[in-house]
Amino acid sequence: MSSVSKGLINLVNAVLQLDKDWVSRITMAMIVLSLVWGILGIIDALAARIQELSWGVSQTLVLTSQEYYAGIGLHAMRDLFGFAVQLEIAIFVFLSYKILHFQPRAKWFLNIGFILFNIAFMLLEGPIVAYPTFNDNYFPAESWYYLSPYGLPAYSQDVVSPLWFFGWELMDIGVYIYVIWIIYHYYLATKTYKEKLPIFGVFALMTSLMIAIGWSGEVAANTWDILNYYGLVGLNVISNQIAFGILWHSIVYIVWMPAIGAMYYLIPLLAGRPVYSDRMGRVAALLYLIFSNNVPIHHLYMVDLPVYLKFLEEILTFGVVIPSMMTFFNLWATVKGAQVKMNLITAWISISFAGAIAAGVTGIANGDISFDAIIHDSMWVPGHFHAMIFWSIVPAGFATLYYMVPMLTGRMWYSTKLGWIHLVGYMIGSAMVIVGFDALGLAGLVRKAEFYPLISAYVTPEIIASLGAMIADASTLLWLGNLVLALLKGKTQNFEGASLDNAVSFIASTLEAPRLDKIEVPLHNVKSALIRAFEKK
Repeated sequence: MSSVSKGLINLVNAVLQLDKDWVSRITMAMIVLSLVWGILGIIDALAARIQELSWGVSQTLVLTSQEYYAGIGLHAMRDLFGFAVQLEIAIFVFLSYKILHFQPRAKWFLNIGFILFNIAFMLLEGPIVAYPTFNDNYFPAESWYYLSPYGLPAYSQDVVSPLWFFGWELMDIGVYIYVIWIIYHYYLATKTYKEKLPIFGVFALMTSLMIAIGWSGEVAANTWDILNYYGLVGLNVISNQIAFGILWHSIVYIVWMPAIGAMYYLIPLLAGRPVYSDRMGRVAALLYLIFSNNVPIHHLYMVDLPVYLKFLEEILTFGVVIPSMMTFFNLWATVKGAQVKMNLITAWISISFAGAIAAGVTGIANGDISFDAIIHDSMWVPGHFHAMIFWSIVPAGFATLYYMVPMLTGRMWYSTKLGWIHLVGYMIGSAMVIVGFDALGLAGLVRKAEFYPLISAYVTPEIIASLGAMIADASTLLWLGNLVLALLKGKTQNFEGASLDNAVSFIASTLEAPRLDKIEVPLHNVKSALIRAFEKK
């Protein structure tokens, strides 16, 4: 066998963890597929950025409108669901297994969910082999305003392929299999687990329940769309949107809750202290569950709905501030005065904490009816949720992956320096994207504006956001390269039998920031060298 063949076999074994236990294999499979969809989603987003940048700089469009709208629509689907939701389920499965020490049951059930969930994104692609004739009208229709979600017969000029709806339906089934499996194992754990469930476990369980509730409206709306598509039932457009909106609002908290769970786990561990108030953390998790799914129409303030209902939604929206403030004060009190060593895990989870506060402020503004009337459907809204994603959700994900990858693979990270370069580049690039989006929104530019008036208030922020996206993407490619090198050449480390806390602490100690004093030249050497140089002259 050639060295190239051996190398490929070793890479496949390292990536898929074929020689490990089932939990490690299914977790790694979810992580790998989530990264695949995430990378494709990043390419989609970059395509949209290039289109808007090209218009602002040279008044040309490098992509067709079809490709532009495809990039925006599939970016959301791949990165929010294929990447974010699947990655958090993988984290929940692995860490819950480590925390609760349960024996996995119904493996076939979770395997089926994994297969159906990922097949769904192939159907969402649209015009594949089975339906080649849908090329002309598929993607532009994948964008809804007030008339109907995705364009339906008798309601919209643009009609998407049935594959879109069936893709959603398969994703719905896969998601419910994921969360049912997790909730079932938490139920089994109550019979054997004698200690109080750790706060991270509480957030994992609450998020699973949040997913089950949040997806219910979308399942109803999507099934309704399919039945209407084939003429079996009529459609009430506003009711359909409200049902669908249950998911679109709760998804923000569904993907953010793992970040909060990661904060509750990592911040006390890295500070070397117990959380300031264990009870406050548990109450916050419950309040998030209560408030996150009750505001499906706060993005529909401009729709002709009863005023009292809009005010009720506004109050419920602001209710989410309560558990958020409880969380921030609780974690701040935990770490206040502690001596914390700076490493990549510490840096990323600190960014997640601070970023959630910064991005959350713009969310409060969105929930206000009068402010929403000004910025509704403008670029300010993508600015808000991209701030939550870039500054809180993704950083917490990186903090978690930095210790999960070595624990899963038994391989340490190849280069700490690459990790720090990635962090700095990512934060600079993502800040440019968010600043650009917010400026565009406040200047009045609507979302998904393929071309726009060539004035500085639009062109300058478009350039900033587009360049920022390129910087953030290039930096993330460094992280991906570091991951591949870790799988192939990283130092081996056996974590068998090690507790989760000990494993995380050890991995964190290997990811500390470079120390300048280790590379500086002693002063007496410098002095001697200068004297010798002058003596020669």
